Order: sequence, then structure tokens, then C-alpha cells
Amino acid sequence: MSTTADPLAVLGSLPGVADSVDSVRKAVDRVYGHRVMRRRSNEVTSEAALRGARGSAALSGADWALEEVRRRSDFGGEGEPRTVGAALRLTAESGQLLSVWRQSPLRVLARLHLVAAGRDRPDEAVGRPRLPGEPVVEPLVELPLPAADEVSGRLEGLAGLLIAGSEASALVTAAVVHGELLALRPFGSYNGLVARAAERIVLVGSGLDPKSICPAEVGHAELGRAAYTAALEGYVSGTPEGVAAWIAHCGRAVELGVRESTAVCEALQRGAA
Repeated sequence: MSTTADPLAVLGSLPGVADSVDSVRKAVDRVYGHRVMRRRSNEVTSEAALRGARGSAALSGADWALEEVRRRSDFGGEGEPRTVGAALRLTAESGQLLSVWRQSPLRVLARLHLVAAGRDRPDEAVGRPRLPGEPVVEPLVELPLPAADEVSGRLEGLAGLLIAGSEASALVTAAVVHGELLALRPFGSYNGLVARAAERIVLVGSGLDPKSICPAEVGHAELGRAAYTAALEGYVSGTPEGVAAWIAHCGRAVELGVRESTAVCEALQRGAA
């Protein structure tokens, strides 16, 4: 595939991106090689899902302690409970959508928004990209909001790239998907949660993290909201330096997710979890 037909692959040559890709690959390989993964990988996957959901919710304004998320079962209330519930539902749903993602990323995004909103089927504003004049409620991201027609065009373009396939690394593809969805904010709500769920789908579906044990959401939360928004601003700028910095930020988030699951493996090995 030529680079002109594979714009995602071109991003792999940006300064520092190859190093980030290599560092992530080595980190993921190390945790997959942990002795606990041979016998108890399902437990690690379950714990990574919970911690990833907690991290994603924290970035959307519901920064609950892990044990609080683990203990609670009432997520129907307004505000933070609803955000945490949405993050948990998205994490559970993402693994069921891998095959659909390869054929129709836009269908998956619609489904993710429905799940986040707690709906079984679309209504006037749920499960579809926003129309002109419709408001967007999105904690954290305060960048200028693209017009609805621009959103539609860029979503179609992104979906086309994903369906066509790319030689780009999983990290680069996941970072672009994540960054585009945050930049566009195509839905009226839950865009951050949906963007991070889509990033996870790419990382798992690409084969980089097939057991979903490297929760990038944990790393994004640990790096902090200020660093997250600053890196996103770099991506939205479209400059080579800005895009490379965003990809590196996403790579660091994956590595921190690896560190989290490595700690879970160690705890399981000691019998402490």
C-alpha cells in the first residue's frame, strides 16, 4: 500500500512516534509474558475493564475511588453516578463490537453512544451525529466545536480509512480515532467516554492487546486532565509536532495501563487479589 493511499501510515514517520510505538509494544509484550497470564488472564481482563471504566469516568468528571466503583450498583442518578454507569456499560459492550467495527465503524460509534446514554434504540438525539444547532455537553473539552456538516464529512472519511485498512501501528490508529472523536464531538453527550471506548476497540481489535488487559483509560486519567487537554490541542492544531505529541501521550497512557495490570498480576500471584 502506498503512503499516499495510507495517510495513517504516514503519521508513523513523525518525530518520536516510532519510539512510542516500540515502547508500547515492548511494555505490552512484558505483561502478556507474566506467569499469571497463563492461568488467570480472565481475572486480569475483568480487573482491567473495571479500572479502565473508572479512569474514563474520572476524565469525564466522575473521579470516584476504585473501591467505590466496585461497591456501588446504583448508577441511575443524575450527574456522577450516571457518568460512571455509562463508562461501565461502554467497557462491557466494547468487546462485543470488534467484528462490527471492522465492517462499519460508524455503526459501532452509534451503538456506543446508545449504550452510554442507557438507551436500547435511537431517539431524536441519541445514537446519531448531531444536527446543525444541536448543543453538545462535554466536560473537559472546550475546543471550538466543528460544524455539523464538517463532523459528518470527517466521520465518513475516518470510517473509510479504517475500513480500507492501514499499515499504521495500532497505537497510531487508536490515537487518531480517539483524537478525531474528541475534536469532532459528534454526539450531544458522552463524546469523551465514546472516544476512549473506541480507542480501546482499536487496541484490542488490532491484536496489540487481544485480551484487553492494557487499559489506556487508566493512563489517561493518571496523566491528568490538564495534560490530556493540552495533548488534544496539539492534535487539533494539525501540526506534525502536535499530532506526534498526541500519539506519544496516548502511548504513555497505554504504558501506564500496562503498569496497572502488571500490578494486578503481581497481586494475584501473591494471593492479595
